[in-house]
Parts: sequence; C-alpha cells; structure tokens
Amino acid sequence: ISKAILGDFLSKKSNDRFLRAFLDLFDFNGKRVDEALRDLLNSFRLPGEAPLIERIVEVFSEKYCEETTPKGIAGKDAVHVLAYAIIILNTDQHNPSLKDEKRMTYNDFAKNLRGVNGGDNFAPEYLQEIYDSIKTNEIILPEEHNNKQAFDYAWEELLLKTQSAGDLVLCETNIFDADMFQATWKPIVATLSYVFMSASDDVVFSRVITGFAECSQIAATYGLSEIVDRIIFCLGSMSTIAFDGSPNTTLNTEVQRGKDSVMVSELAVKLGRDFRAKLATYVLFNYVILGHELYIKDGWKQIVRIWLNLFINSLLPPRFSDAQNILGISPIPLQTPSQVIDRAERPAEAGFFQSVFSTISSYTADDPPEPSEEELESTLRTVDCIKECNMGVIFANILMLPPQTLKQLVSAFLEQLPQVSSPVVIMVKPDRPSSPPSRTTGHRGKAHGPAYDPSLVFIIEMVTVIAIRDEHTIASMGESVADALQNIVRDSVNVHITALSRAVFCLLRLLNASQDHSFVRAPLVLHTISGFEPPKLARAALPILRGFTICLRESGPLRNEILNIPDFWSTIDRIHTIPEAAGAVFELLLNVVERDSSAVTADNYEFAVGLLNSFANAKILLPAMEQKHDPNVRKQKSAKQVKARNDEIIERAVKAVSLIYQLTGRVPALIEKSHLERNEAWITYWSPIFQALRSQCENPSREIRQQALSYLQRSLQSPELASADHQEWTAIFGEVLFPLNTRLLKPEVYQSDPAGMSETRVRAATLLCKIFLHYLVLLSEWDGMLDLWLKILDIMDRLMNSGQGDSLPLVSKFVNLENAFQEEAVPESLKNILLVMSNGSFLVPPAAGEKGSEIWEETWKRVDRFLPGLHKEIFPNAAPEPKREHQSSQPVQPILEKEPREKPAAAAQ
Repeated sequence: ISKAILGDFLSKKSNDRFLRAFLDLFDFNGKRVDEALRDLLNSFRLPGEAPLIERIVEVFSEKYCEETTPKGIAGKDAVHVLAYAIIILNTDQHNPSLKDEKRMTYNDFAKNLRGVNGGDNFAPEYLQEIYDSIKTNEIILPEEHNNKQAFDYAWEELLLKTQSAGDLVLCETNIFDADMFQATWKPIVATLSYVFMSASDDVVFSRVITGFAECSQIAATYGLSEIVDRIIFCLGSMSTIAFDGSPNTTLNTEVQRGKDSVMVSELAVKLGRDFRAKLATYVLFNYVILGHELYIKDGWKQIVRIWLNLFINSLLPPRFSDAQNILGISPIPLQTPSQVIDRAERPAEAGFFQSVFSTISSYTADDPPEPSEEELESTLRTVDCIKECNMGVIFANILMLPPQTLKQLVSAFLEQLPQVSSPVVIMVKPDRPSSPPSRTTGHRGKAHGPAYDPSLVFIIEMVTVIAIRDEHTIASMGESVADALQNIVRDSVNVHITALSRAVFCLLRLLNASQDHSFVRAPLVLHTISGFEPPKLARAALPILRGFTICLRESGPLRNEILNIPDFWSTIDRIHTIPEAAGAVFELLLNVVERDSSAVTADNYEFAVGLLNSFANAKILLPAMEQKHDPNVRKQKSAKQVKARNDEIIERAVKAVSLIYQLTGRVPALIEKSHLERNEAWITYWSPIFQALRSQCENPSREIRQQALSYLQRSLQSPELASADHQEWTAIFGEVLFPLNTRLLKPEVYQSDPAGMSETRVRAATLLCKIFLHYLVLLSEWDGMLDLWLKILDIMDRLMNSGQGDSLPLVSKFVNLENAFQEEAVPESLKNILLVMSNGSFLVPPAAGEKGSEIWEETWKRVDRFLPGLHKEIFPNAAPEPKREHQSSQPVQPILEKEPREKPAAAAQ
C-alpha cells in the first residue's frame, strides 16, 4: 500500500475510527515519546496540512497515555504538545534549505516547551535525549532515501519479522526459488542484456545465451509471464526487426540463380550484417519462445511485429506450417519485387567495369541499383538464420495452446490491422506480370487502386486459423476476428483484391464454423458480398464460391438460411457469367437442386429456375474459322480448345435443362405449403418451369432443344397440372405452346440452326397436338375450346407455309428435304387429331341437308385454306361441303418478314 495514500486516508475526519484501529496495532509501552512517534510515522507519510497533522497527533497522544502515563509526563495534553514540537524539530534539523546557524538549538527546543507539562517543565535530561535522537536520526520514510537510515529501517523490519518466525531449519528445497527469482530477475535480465550488447568474446556470448535460456526456463516453470515478456522485449529490441511501422520495401530485388531465388531487401541486408541482431533473433525463437508459448502474454506484440516485418520482406515462406493448410487455399502471394535479376545470365568474367556499367544503367532507367555480392551474401545469412528459428514448430505449438493464451495472440495480430476509416497500406508494386520484369526498359508499371499489402493477408489467415480451431477458440475470440474481417470486407473499395478475396473466404469459413453463435450472421455477410463492384466480384469469384461450398456442404440451419437469402442467389447469378467460375457455380447448384431437392423452397424456387435457365442459355464459342473474321475475338483459340469448351458448356446446359424438369417434382409440395390460390400458384410455380423449358426449345444447340422438348412434354402431361375444378392450367397453350410455335417460325430463330430447325418445328407442332388431345375431355367443358382449336389450326397453317430455307443457298438442298418432311408431318398430325376428335364425338359431321355445328364449320373453313383435300380423305361419306369463301394458300395472320414461297403443285395435292 502506498504510505502517502495511507496517511491521507487516516488523517481524514470521517476515517477517525480507522485511525484509532490502526494505532491499536502499535505497542508504545516503555518508549519515549519520540521513539513511539518514530514507529508510527515509519508506517505512513504524515500529511502536509496542519489540521490533519493535529488530528493524528491528538489520537496518538490519547493512545500513548491510554494504559499508564509515563513518569515525568503530566498527561495526554503534555504528550500532544511535545509530539507536535518533535515534528517541528525534525523538520528544522533536516531541512536542506536551512543554514546551520539558523537551526534550532537544544535551548531553543527546551524554551518552547516551558510550562506545557501540566504547568511544569519536562525534565532536562528527557528533552536532551529527544533532541539528540532527532538531530542524529531523522524521522523519515526509509524508501525515500538511499542511505544508512534506510538500511537500518529494513534491518529492523527484518528483525521484527524474525520474532514471529520459527526456528531456522537448513534443508535442500526449491520452494523459495520462485520468490527469490521474482525479487531478483530485473537486475539479472538487465545485466544479461547489457553484457550481450557490449561483449565481444564467444565465451561471454555463450554464457549470456545460457543465462537468457535459464531465466526463461525458470520463469516458465513458475508461470512468471511478466519475466518471459520482458526477456522477449529485450531480445526483440536487440534483434532490430521488432520495430513498429512498415519497413522500406521500395528497393526489394529478387535475385535468381538457377532454380533458387532470394529477395534482397534493406531489412535482410541490415540483419545479415549485424551478428548480434542475428544471434538475438536465434536466441529469442529457439530458447525463449520455443516451448514457452503458454507463458507469453504481452510478448506476443513483439513477436507479431517480427513476423510481419519478416513476411513483408519475403523472409518467411507463405506457409511456414502445415497447420496453415486448415483453410485449404493456396499460399499467400508474396510482394512483387521492384525488379528481378538473373545472376546466372551474367558471364563469369564480368568484373569491375561490368558492375559500374550496371549501376549507371540502373540510374538511367530509374531502377534501383542491383544488389552487390556483399548484400546478397548478407541476405543469404539472414535467410539461414530465419530457417533455424523453427517457426513451423512454434506455430504448431501455438495451435495447441488454451483459448485464453490464444486470445492474447489474436489481439496482438488484430492491433496491427489498419483502421477502416483511413486504411494504412504498404505501397508495393502491383501483382507480378506473367513474364519477369526487364531491367533494360527502365519502365515499371504504376499501381492502380489499393496497393497490395501481404502482411494484411498474413494477419487475416493467421487469426482465422487460430479462431476456427475448435468450439472453445470460436467462443473466446471468434467475435473479435469476425468484426475485423467484416470491417475489411465492408471497406472493399480501399482493399486490394487479393486481400479482399481472402478476407471474404476467411469470413465465410468462420461463418460456417460459428453456426452456434450470433456474432456473425449470414444475411449481413451475403449482403456485403453482393454489393461488390463487378470487377472486384469477378476477381474474388473463386474464393467466394469456395466459401459458399463449405457453408453448404452439410445439411443444417446455416445451409437452409443461406439458400433462402436473395443476396446469395444474386451473387452467384452475377458470378456464373464469369467463364472461370461457371463450373464452380454449377457444381454448387447441383449440390442444392440434384442432391437435396428439399433445399429448393418457396423462397428460392424462382432463383433456382432462373439460374438453371441461364446456364442452359450459355453461348458457345465461335468456331475457329469464324474467329478469324470476328474483330471482337482478340485471341484465336485452336479448334480443339473451342470444341472442348463448347462440349463443357453444352454438357452443363443439358444438365441444367434436366434439373429444371426435375424441379417439377417439388411443385405440388410447394403449392400445398404455400396455400396460394390456384391462379397464383400457377404463376408462382408452374409458369417459371414452363417458360424456362419453352425458351430452351429455341436454343441454337440441337441437343438442348431436343431434350427441352421432351421434358416440356413430360411436364405438360404431369397429372398434378390439370383438373376439372380449375382452369388456370389452360394457360399452357396461350403462354407456352402457342408462343413456342410462333417463335420457331421467326427467321432469326430458324437461321440459328437451319439444318435442324425444321425438325424442331415439327416436334413443337406435334407436341401442341398431343397436349391438346391429352386434355381434350377437360377442354370440351371449357368455354374457350373453340378459340383454342382455331389457334391450333392457324399454327398448322403457318407451319405449312414457312419457307426460310430459300435464304440459305449453301444448305438449300438439305433444307428442301427438311421442308418436305415438314409438309408431310403436319398433315399427318392434323389428320390424327381430327380423327380422334371425330371418334370422341367432338367433331361430328352434319346430317344430310342440315347445317353443321359451329366447330365443324369453323374447322373446315380453316383447314380447306391450306389442305383442301383433307376433308374428303377423312370423311368420304359426309354430306357435300358447303360452298366456302375464296380460299387462299396464305396463312390467316402471316408473321414472316418475307412473302412465303408458293408450294409446288405436287406438294399442294
């Protein structure tokens, strides 16, 4: 306890009971007043104010005379005045600013005390003894002086303690080692540090190293973290690489010799030249840190600074421990050097003039000068020193530490992160180009946007690896790590893309590991990612997808939550257009739709269908011959490359169409859970699938079109689709089948695959007829039956009169064959549907002399326009046809941009 604070506390009037209790601890029997007062004032500092001194002296006088009044003293009032006079005498005799001739003499002291002892004087011998004691021995606080009085006080205190101690027993034990070392470690460590910095003899260095090692061992044995931290600070300071701030990396140069390379930097050269600094670094990591990681607290700050400075200068490998593989990503990209020099290319006989010429050339080209052989050797010595520091073993030990110790390490790392409001980044060169930089040009590219800081990535990955070790580390430090990562991701504009992409991945990795905690939430993380600018999102696409894959790998609350967040779907929808990321996005989609269809819910159903449709719509690359004439294609690809890429795109598209159809199995359950009205359910769940499949029936790829048509037919014939109780399903004609057949008749659609589009037209028309017949019974009860039937006949009319093949002379022969097939297939389909309608009594011939039904009359009015002989062929025994209006071979509502060609007479017949 501070004796000054204790004196202020006891002198307060409100603490009178504490003062009296404190004085009860003293025994003043048999002591003169000055001796008793000395004992009291050695225990606390007397306050400077007179009223406070008065209060303490008053209570002291009462305590002194409490049991028996000493002989020669009248009472407590006499003691009170005498004690006050002693205090004044002590100040007078030992005030350094007072001259000796002006100090109080014995006669002055005695004169001041006349008549205060109950009206009498104190005995002269008594006062003389008091005067001599005060004059020769000042009443002081011993720790305020470094003299014999302080020693005497300490010795008296020690003798006082021995009075209550037992007998001295001599034995061999170490139970007092911790206390003894804790009392003596400061001068020991200071001495070792001083000798280390001033020694020049190897034997002395050896003893100092042994001293540091043994001090660290003793401190670790007894858990004295303060001592370990102090030793780390001393050795770190002597290593010269534990400084704050960013090291100068502008002159960093990579020197290559064959397959080996080394980064020559200012820090590496300086450390390599300094024997003591290298030795301090070696001792620090091998004798102090290694094996004692558990007992480090504040020392982590020094260690982290050393690691960062080494890593920035490429003196630590991107992954110096197998434990870092826990993230499953590539090693951290190191800093790009200002120049790369291949020393192997220099002739062996190059000498002084070659070096001079190289130096002059570098200045002319505004390049940093080439490192000398001595600088290279110094760098190699530094590299060897760092290799001997067992960084990998230390980090492996770190991962085994308890969470409380790891929390201090993580805090030390996070303190080195730049502030989001004004980010501090190290200005280094942009990412290394594909070819080594040349020294002859003298031009170096200027960095655009945020500069790359490898230390930032190092911190991000280290804290993530530590935080996701287990449930205890997540609970202890997961929140602080998550906050730091989210700050970096939110500040994406000011963060280099390499650091940003890895921060996003680490944040998603932490999100997956901390599912039972609320300090990081999926909606906030995904919203931040979805807000990335397109260029940054494109470059961070693959790490983002790896993070998504980890989060969606296993079924659980997190997977369900992510899949129902719109920002997740908008992000992968933006990413899937990037060629390098398309495959990963599709694999992610497969995992959601194919392997666990229950993951498709009402919240993400439309997103899933839309994304699958986008994959099915993916454009194939131009053939090699077309690329030569396409000015938009900058780099020609070989035929094999184009084919391989196209095969991959088509394979994904075909699979995407299959998955779209697969989702029809989820529709009934989704409709049931949604409790929507039938019309809303159709728009929400059935319509997206039909529209997607319909659009793929127009795909330029024949394989995709054929599969889409097959799946569309199966979907339209689904037993859950139609019912007599509702009629919204009839929209399959107006919104799916009619638009499909109309689009297939467009010239631009036809010319996307002239050789195969005629077959697709026929299949689409056939599908229209099949679906009409499939639902014929239900349609007969619908008021719009006649209009629907007449639209089908219009489609048949247009299909018979389509003639796009004439515009493509190179394939006209093949197309004419296709058109012939088309003109044969359409009448057969129409004949089949008319016979079925007739057999089902939906299309009945009129009796002789009677007028036919409306559907009968309208049917033949339309059919006779493009197939005039079909009526007699199907109904030879029917009544003679009524006289009709002028017949035309033209469609009722032509939609082609050019006039349809006239059919040959043979074809018309």
